[in-house]
Amino acid sequence: MSLQSWGMYPKIENKVFSFRSKDSLREYMKETAEFISYGNGRSYGDSALNDNILYTKTYDNFLDFDENTGILNAQAGVLLSDILDAVVKKGWFLKVTPGTKLITLGGAIASDVHGKNHHMEGCFSQCVEEFSIMLHDGLIKTCKKGDELFLATCGGMGLTGVILSAKISLKKINSAYINQTTIKTKNLKETFEAFEKYKDMPYSVAWIDCLAQNEEIGKCLLMVGDFANDANLEYKSKKKLTIPFTFPSFTLNNLSVRAFNYLYYAKAKEGISKQKVTIDAFFYPLDAIGEWNKIYGKNGFTQYQFILPKEASYAGLMEILQKISQSGKGSFLAVLKLYGKTNDNYLSFPMEGYSLALDFKIEDGIFELLDSLDTVVLKYGGRIYLTKDARVHKETFEQGYPMIEKFRAFRKEHKMDEKFNSLQSKRVKI
Repeated sequence: MSLQSWGMYPKIENKVFSFRSKDSLREYMKETAEFISYGNGRSYGDSALNDNILYTKTYDNFLDFDENTGILNAQAGVLLSDILDAVVKKGWFLKVTPGTKLITLGGAIASDVHGKNHHMEGCFSQCVEEFSIMLHDGLIKTCKKGDELFLATCGGMGLTGVILSAKISLKKINSAYINQTTIKTKNLKETFEAFEKYKDMPYSVAWIDCLAQNEEIGKCLLMVGDFANDANLEYKSKKKLTIPFTFPSFTLNNLSVRAFNYLYYAKAKEGISKQKVTIDAFFYPLDAIGEWNKIYGKNGFTQYQFILPKEASYAGLMEILQKISQSGKGSFLAVLKLYGKTNDNYLSFPMEGYSLALDFKIEDGIFELLDSLDTVVLKYGGRIYLTKDARVHKETFEQGYPMIEKFRAFRKEHKMDEKFNSLQSKRVKI
């Protein structure tokens, strides 16, 4: 069995080992020169790919849950969806969640994931009380906030060891529904004004039309929301539609993306509209479509996610959106978010500012376009998200991460670089 990333690029053959006990993991580590941990395969690029892969999803037991304090202790292979199935009905929710619930707890820590409330709650590591991790020599350590191993592991892309379990604090809720407000904007100026107007809302995210041109560049649908207070905690994941086959590569093209963007934007009411939606509809809309990555064709796709400092975000995004619009290589999944202050973790992605995430199918000219976007990102002091990346150059990557040398030195000092490696870590030399 070979495993691939969610972006289905790059494609490599690999040997996969799954484990259910610490002893079997220790034996694997002794016998295997180097490997990388792999959870549920939702990283888009090559951060969880190597010739040897440790499949951690089978290490997936709940260990303890205190319904009074909301402290959950679980093994690293547990999915966020499993956590929600267990705790929402008891009045709890994840303090921080990304746009998919189909990732493992260990993966959430390794990527230091963020969500629609980063401007309020920060990254996933903010809710991690402690975690246990097996190091290159088989020793197990328990890490807490402030430990250097904690700072290196949260956002460290699995390059410090194998995360075994974690205690996380949850958020108290009184509904499985969100009161959502949708604001339809006509250009980037209106989009930024809307984000600022609603910056005190706990959750916010915008879909942006990246192929819009001229005076309509940056038009979007901004969705903001907060939990309802209706005492309705009934929560059950609905059956999802599954893409049955890999689409022909030509299906997604300039015309089809433009058509989708036009219809998606047009169906929203003008101005401001309100509605009550489910947790899944608000936080995880794409999870309703199984294997949606197949729509990009057999060559796969890459997600390009960058963040810019707040003071440079408007000018930088305008320049990048103009480049994308002119290229004709648009993304129908383009997500804009507002972020709060950066944390102390060595390789954590967010900073105070705005992030844009775009999906591009792998085709001729796409990497040249992304290289040109990299230049703009660096020009405005931004950086690229490793969890989504499959192609960034070492020099581009390290300019965006001021703690990179500290991370490299820590890895080397503790011999982590001899055991834990991915295609990505080799490419950007971390």
